[in-house]
Amino acid sequence: MIIDSHVHIFPESFISNRRNLVDRDLTFRTLFSNPKSKMATVEDLIENMDKESIDVSVVLSMGWQDLGMIKEMNDYIIDSINRYPTKLIGFAGVNPLHGNKAAKEIDRCYKFGLKGIGELHPYTQQFDLANKNVMNNIMEVVQENNMIVNTHSSEPVGHLYDGKGNTTPEVLLNFINNYPDTTIICAHWGGGLPFYNLMPEVKSCLSKVYFDTAATTLLYDRKIFDISMSLIGSDKILFASDFPLVKPKFIKKQLDISGNSELDIFNVVYANAKKLFKL
Repeated sequence: MIIDSHVHIFPESFISNRRNLVDRDLTFRTLFSNPKSKMATVEDLIENMDKESIDVSVVLSMGWQDLGMIKEMNDYIIDSINRYPTKLIGFAGVNPLHGNKAAKEIDRCYKFGLKGIGELHPYTQQFDLANKNVMNNIMEVVQENNMIVNTHSSEPVGHLYDGKGNTTPEVLLNFINNYPDTTIICAHWGGGLPFYNLMPEVKSCLSKVYFDTAATTLLYDRKIFDISMSLIGSDKILFASDFPLVKPKFIKKQLDISGNSELDIFNVVYANAKKLFKL
């Protein structure tokens, strides 16, 4: 069994209307202005899941600025999980800057079966993840419904790429400390936050924090699996691809040759997500 904890899908209208959406939304412009940027429908995802023997995928929205795009994407994710209830888990898109409208949208999506919010993109959505005055409105709804938060994360060093942003380990840790009772998934290895688990004051804050491996092949040497497991343990890591940007098979290949035990690999590809998403 394999659960991919970080994938993206797009309605046909987003794919066919790419030129107009580039002008409408900063996140879309940052990530998809290049016509070669990969986008996939739910049918594309299911086809690839069957091809690569992925049993369940967690479908994340994107951090759009535009409220209309957020709602259209959320409706598409809701429809998709209804069509494939045994294969898909859904997360809702939201922009904290929309205030009460954002809170109401989260509550609406929760009632339709979505289990979390994200992937948040603080940099292109232009909000401060660590600012409680910005985040409290949506986080109250998240906490009331016992939902999960997935946020984009950024490395403070290394090469630049579209959408890298500035959600660095320092920002993430401030956010985590603001909401210690909320389950938070830091995408893309948390921008390297697991490395700081050696500091007692950091380790004590990460009890409800998970790190996904989305797009790891574009970011780190394969030894990231060995090193991270030694630092935070295999029970804190979620197998994730960032499909369609990266196909799951490439992440799985790195994990398989990492030299970790079968139990550790089983935790990463299945057991952790099964527990977290209550499958």
